[in-house]
Amino acid sequence: MKLIVEIENKLWDMFPSSKYKNVEYYIKKWHKVDYNEFSHEEWHNFEIYTKNDGNIDLLSTLHNIGGDILLKIAIDIGVETPDFIPSIPIFRNELKTNFETAYQTFEKAFKLIEESPEISIGLANSTLESIIKRILSDENLAVKLNTKKTLYDLTTDLLKEFELFPNSSMPKEIKQIGSSMLSINQAIEKLRSEKTDFHGKTCEDYVIKDPIYAYFIVNSIATIGLFLNSFFKLKYPTENIFEVNHDDLPF
Repeated sequence: MKLIVEIENKLWDMFPSSKYKNVEYYIKKWHKVDYNEFSHEEWHNFEIYTKNDGNIDLLSTLHNIGGDILLKIAIDIGVETPDFIPSIPIFRNELKTNFETAYQTFEKAFKLIEESPEISIGLANSTLESIIKRILSDENLAVKLNTKKTLYDLTTDLLKEFELFPNSSMPKEIKQIGSSMLSINQAIEKLRSEKTDFHGKTCEDYVIKDPIYAYFIVNSIATIGLFLNSFFKLKYPTENIFEVNHDDLPF
């Protein structure tokens, strides 16, 4: 219910003129019609309702739309969806506040979850990789940044600097945090390299096409990025907040 109200308000605000017509045109882009040759009936994925004056009844129409399409619409027009992807709104605000290029790149990843999950995963991976590079480039850190390293090796360097890299002397719980983060980032990097189109694939290779994996991975990346940046600012207090180098991004 709350998401529907937020979508309705956002759609009316999007168009300064000819609101009813433009909102109707937008909704129709999500509307699909099919014809059943056996029953001779039309199938609609949702109904578009109109008022007595002929204008679209947006609220009634939105209530008629399935949750999967509503979520896609919310993502497309920039409505926050914390109940579905909890870490992403906070992460987006952090990026938007501190560096516009990283924000724009992550926005691409966020919006492509449904349409191109494999590209979404690659962009999100690059965002996290760039954040770690920026942290490692800080002069207060003992470790020196190697720009040729990719996500797994960069994560290893950063965890060692943060004293979170798993070793026999640390408490079991802390060791598990470091080990889990390393494993997650390694898996994300392997997915980007082996299960997306970023490094080229043949027709026999498996490529991620199901958005559910992209939702999981993008949300995981947002969570890890928030933790690493917060830990960095806590461990090395400074006025400088992470900044992503545009040259580190793939697009």
